[in-house]
Amino acid sequence: MSLLNQNKTLITRYFEEVWNQGNIEVLDKIIAPNYINHSPGMPNPPPGPEGLKPIVIAIRQAFPNLKYVIENMVVSDEQVAVHTVMHGTHEGDFFGIAPTHKVIKVAQMQIERIHQNQIIEHWRITDDITLLRQLGQTVSC
Repeated sequence: MSLLNQNKTLITRYFEEVWNQGNIEVLDKIIAPNYINHSPGMPNPPPGPEGLKPIVIAIRQAFPNLKYVIENMVVSDEQVAVHTVMHGTHEGDFFGIAPTHKVIKVAQMQIERIHQNQIIEHWRITDDITLLRQLGQTVSC
């Protein structure tokens, strides 16, 4: 399998098995021990799979039917840019927002840096204003 196909398969697996199915054990295989998660709006979590697992758990508890749909993917030898749409129903606490039982549909752009078939660095931009409005939060710009 070519390196480009390996990278595409890795990122597809990341979204399907980890985020859509909630299989956090997969992170131990596909996330490097020195993985850095550049999280906008908050300090970076601890490195490696152990820093990402609580985030996946928290978001899946807030949106138990969470589903990421990959809309577009641009793949290179070392990075993959992914346009996803996050779908779910808000059934649990979401960073202090009590369950609203509202359905969300939110666009995201992510860049994953890959080395030796593991994700080693992550950047994400989420349409947070749309997300908060869909949850009934007042947002002024």
